[in-house]
Amino acid sequence: MRLIKLKFWLPLLAWMGVIYYFSSIPAKDIPPLFPFQDIFYHFISYAMLGYLFIRAVKNIYPIIKPRHTFYLALIFGTAYALSDEFHQLFVPGRCFSGQDLIIDAIGTFIGSLKYQWQR
Repeated sequence: MRLIKLKFWLPLLAWMGVIYYFSSIPAKDIPPLFPFQDIFYHFISYAMLGYLFIRAVKNIYPIIKPRHTFYLALIFGTAYALSDEFHQLFVPGRCFSGQDLIIDAIGTFIGSLKYQWQR
């Protein structure tokens, strides 16, 4: 049973580590590759986070209603985004951004919907 849980929670935890790592990069070390890349990266990162979270919850706790797993994913993703924005206050050249927080929440929402839609 532990291996089954690990199979679903480990990818989520690893992805959270990826987000944390990239949030730790100072602003001067992030090359501008294309317009609006910040929005794109935030959206994709948190869409994946929402997808992985809802995947884990639905597979480990199948008795939870789909609507409730969706709300949990949205709360979780937004809370993690809030902690990520706070973390960026301590990274050179980075700051807390309400816009990023909103994009992260939207990404979580879309990622959660994607998983629900696939099922």
